[in-house]
Amino acid sequence: MSIKLRLLLLYLKYFTKDNLSIPPNKIREDNAKRQPTFHKILEFSPEELHEVRNEWIVMRDEQSIPVRTYRPSTQKNLPLIIYFHGGGFVLRNLDSHDRVCRRLSKMNNAVVVSVGYRLAPEYKFPTPHQDCYDATIWAISNTSNLGIDKNKVTVMGDSAGANLATVVSLIARDNNGPKISNQVLIYPCCDSSKTYDTEIEYSEGYFLTKKRMDWFTDHYVRKPEDVFEPFVSPVLMDDLSNLPRTFIMTAEYDPLKGEGLAYSNKLTAANNDVKHLEYSGVIHGFFSMPKISKECMEANQDIKSFLNYA
Repeated sequence: MSIKLRLLLLYLKYFTKDNLSIPPNKIREDNAKRQPTFHKILEFSPEELHEVRNEWIVMRDEQSIPVRTYRPSTQKNLPLIIYFHGGGFVLRNLDSHDRVCRRLSKMNNAVVVSVGYRLAPEYKFPTPHQDCYDATIWAISNTSNLGIDKNKVTVMGDSAGANLATVVSLIARDNNGPKISNQVLIYPCCDSSKTYDTEIEYSEGYFLTKKRMDWFTDHYVRKPEDVFEPFVSPVLMDDLSNLPRTFIMTAEYDPLKGEGLAYSNKLTAANNDVKHLEYSGVIHGFFSMPKISKECMEANQDIKSFLNYA
């Protein structure tokens, strides 16, 4: 592990509190206030793009959610990446992942649609999955408006967002939905039904803690039995065949690593085209830390090579 990452973990240990008794909406407010500081420490300056556009789209229950569209140039018929942010289904938003999406758009010469799905506990399972699928339908249906090639569609997300991405692929497969070419799952949360060895080995001291993982799950599910629902824990899905080309990333010091490896193995066993890479010496969240983790940009280059859009 790099010195910079070690210093970050020491800072988090001694100068921040993981007070999970605070209501989620208050944690979101506090995170929003601290976001500029963490961006300054962890992130590069935001990529300049041809256009970044905010709008609201209507969901199946007639409520609206925000989406942010990133366009790298005036070129038409660009590939589409639909991005679902992480945050345990409870935290984060379009702003927390703005620089991630700008970078993906620039590096892959692709239109990126970032989805501001509704969060738990105000909106529990399955609302976030429904929002993300509806947003995917909206994006692919707006081919001419977005200037995209609907034959080059990737769903992508980190952590909880990776769960949402793979569930969108499953829903599309089972409901004659839109054709999704690729799914990129960045340290995915894909099995809340049991405790993996990595959750014990890296339960504390590596940014994402087992305690916080349980807190996320408790806020997300309607009842404890929901953890056995395949859309909460895709590893439990009986049929994982005929899914898009898949790139799964895991991090060495991440409690979610065991879940990601288990899902990769099950997808491979179901005869899918699967690439799995584990990034050494990094923690959960490294994909948003290019200033202190060179592996962040290595992972971005790996995505670029996998998609082969640019």
